[in-house]
Amino acid sequence: QVQLVESGGGLVQAGGSLRLSCAASGRTFSTAVMGWFRQAPGKEREFVAGIGWSGDRTVYATSVKGRFTISRDNAKNTVYLQMNSLKPEDTAVYYCARAMGQFTSRGGAVAYWGQGTQVTVSS
Repeated sequence: QVQLVESGGGLVQAGGSLRLSCAASGRTFSTAVMGWFRQAPGKEREFVAGIGWSGDRTVYATSVKGRFTISRDNAKNTVYLQMNSLKPEDTAVYYCARAMGQFTSRGGAVAYWGQGTQVTVSS
């Protein structure tokens, strides 16, 4: 069974940075495509970033490209999301996700979700 546990959310001022972490259980993490989604109040959940199993391939939503960086450490079964130059519109619950197949810049089917971590950016 796969479990995804996010951490690192919090309150930050606009222009600041946060790093989210997602610790994954399961022996197949190193071969899994992983990603991050977010959901703001009253809005649908949207794709943020994805990373291939080796870390060589990454994709981003247009809204975060150039500000966010996704990475992974397969030895620690962990995927990260470094968020810089945060804006109030980045406020959302951020979810770690394991893909069923691949993620594109528009997202993709998800096999497993984490419970989410709140990120709040004040203006």
